[in-house]
Amino acid sequence: MKHRTVKLLSFALLAGLILASCAPQAPAAEAPAEPVEVEPSADFEPMVVGQDACGDGDFIQQIAAVDEFTVEFSLCKPMPALLAVAAFEPFFIQPKEWIEATGGTGELLEKPIGTGPFMINTWQRGDSVILDRFDDYWGEPAQAGTAVFRWATESAARMLELQAGTVQIISSIGNEDFAVVENDPNLQLLPYVNPNIFYMGFTNTFEPWDDVNVRKAVALGIDRQRIVDNFWPEGSEVASHFTPCSVTHGCDGDAWYDFDPVAAKEMLADAGYPDGFSTKIFYRDVVRGYLPTPGLVAVEIQTQLKENLNIDAEVVVMESGQFIDDSSSGRLDGIHLLGWNGDYLHITNFLDYHFARNNPQFGDPIPAIYEPMEEAATMVDPGDMYVEINNAIKEYVPMVPISHSSNAYAAQASAEGANMPPFGPPLLSYVKPADGDTVVFMQNAEPISLYCTDETDGESLSVCRQVLEGLYVYNLEGEPEAALAESFEANEDSTVFTFNLRKGVKFHDGSSFDANDVVASYAAGLDATSPYHVGNTGTFEYPSYLFGLLND
Repeated sequence: MKHRTVKLLSFALLAGLILASCAPQAPAAEAPAEPVEVEPSADFEPMVVGQDACGDGDFIQQIAAVDEFTVEFSLCKPMPALLAVAAFEPFFIQPKEWIEATGGTGELLEKPIGTGPFMINTWQRGDSVILDRFDDYWGEPAQAGTAVFRWATESAARMLELQAGTVQIISSIGNEDFAVVENDPNLQLLPYVNPNIFYMGFTNTFEPWDDVNVRKAVALGIDRQRIVDNFWPEGSEVASHFTPCSVTHGCDGDAWYDFDPVAAKEMLADAGYPDGFSTKIFYRDVVRGYLPTPGLVAVEIQTQLKENLNIDAEVVVMESGQFIDDSSSGRLDGIHLLGWNGDYLHITNFLDYHFARNNPQFGDPIPAIYEPMEEAATMVDPGDMYVEINNAIKEYVPMVPISHSSNAYAAQASAEGANMPPFGPPLLSYVKPADGDTVVFMQNAEPISLYCTDETDGESLSVCRQVLEGLYVYNLEGEPEAALAESFEANEDSTVFTFNLRKGVKFHDGSSFDANDVVASYAAGLDATSPYHVGNTGTFEYPSYLFGLLND
């Protein structure tokens, strides 16, 4: 079996692996750390997790510790986005012993043990999460000795704290605050270039949303331009497709339906609802870059449904965790307002998560969408396949795409190193506060849990990014770069990837990092038969939709 080794690989180069058996070496983003000599452990017993056969939609068949510092991924089919997926928080690594000691619940949800530049000190529920610098970190140490996460739902409250100097960085500033920040010499604007989508979702297992013509009537009956003009910051745009055009193939195929309230009413009448019907609009009162004013937008959609379609919609505000759980599980019988910030720069991150055959969010998954989508996900050059996929999304209307938002965070001008990467949260280890030794970041809401293998909310992932690391991580430029892996090798058809792990890395509890920690961390999220496949909700959405569950 012929192999090649590639160090510090970018996503674009990874895609090239699928096309050629010998890819050129990518230039290193920065000089790698000097190799560490570590004596192999005499009692190391390699761990293996896998399944006998691959199911439809599965990418992983087996993950095995070859030896103490080598892990092998055996794939069911080529996965061009493998490194990009491995580089974000739900696939970060914790000690095998910690996962087993907690049983996948309890302390694991409150106190992740990682290898990152910060370690958990205290999570004071309802108030803050406090992190301490990890002095045995293998890489560049954190600039600040302490990092604090706080939260406030309203952007105005976050802005007041920033102006008062009690926090160094805040998330998702309000539309009216862009000019305030730009005109204040004590503040700096941190534009967030992450691709995103905000949408209205339907669950087709409930009436009347089981009728595609009802869903299509709502698509025609909502003035999306009016919503964007009134509630989104300058630079935002009405979504022509679910995936932003900045993502390759995102805007292949036909653009979304134009606003046509006359045709919408006729279609609703033909579907058997000439006088409209009653429904609900579910949302959580949490500001997101893709949804800067959730309550106002919910009322605007309520108003338009009544004015344009005579649909009476009750606005229902839900607790964030319950809303995510119920919407993800397809339990909401009305319209739900949700969105997505990109995790990696590939169309699979937008489409494969939302429209997969095993995702019940929109009810019964639609074969005309997920079948070609599964095939396209294995191809570096899918040709016109995303024309077919995007047109099927438009035809079946599982949701209505509303907007792609411009967004920005803000920081004190004196916060040296303040940053906003394209993917993920600010990397607080780079931030050097002007006064004292503590950097405070105020985000939109409290984390749901800190076991991020089983979470999707940005607030949970933001904390995990400071504490945990994966085989690869996203750097400040939004590129995946080597972290707990130093390099990898791939076979000729790119179905076997062998990761060579960094030696001498310590976890926050003082234990040593090895290949079994990688296998155990992935197994807890992927292996449905594992006793540690429990987590917070037990849904494990990212592992399930991006890799497929093992032994499910």
